[in-house]
Amino acid sequence: MIFKKDFSYCFDENACQKCGGKCCIGDSGNIFASKEELKKLREYLGLNEEEFALKYLRKVGFKMSFKEIEFEGGFACIFFDPINRNCSIYNYRPMQCRTFPFWEYFKTHKEELKKECIGITYLS
Repeated sequence: MIFKKDFSYCFDENACQKCGGKCCIGDSGNIFASKEELKKLREYLGLNEEEFALKYLRKVGFKMSFKEIEFEGGFACIFFDPINRNCSIYNYRPMQCRTFPFWEYFKTHKEELKKECIGITYLS
């Protein structure tokens, strides 16, 4: 179990093996990554900046977000592996993904979090 200060819930990371990647699929959204995170991922994939950007990124304001693909009536991160139903770049995923489900947003949207993540247990 993972606990974070100031959160009213904890997270059982073992639940990820059973959930089917709910945090990577669903409604369309933005998956932001820093320049450093993008550089590490690009190097891991062996692509130059232009190839990487064309294949995997879209510009959102002044930031870069991973593209999405249509998946099961919704969307999935372009790095979601639909066969294994998990992240294909797990060791290179951005901070936004690394910090899930401990986002400030979920402090006040508990019902949404319960639907999204089966690994959540609320503290009494």
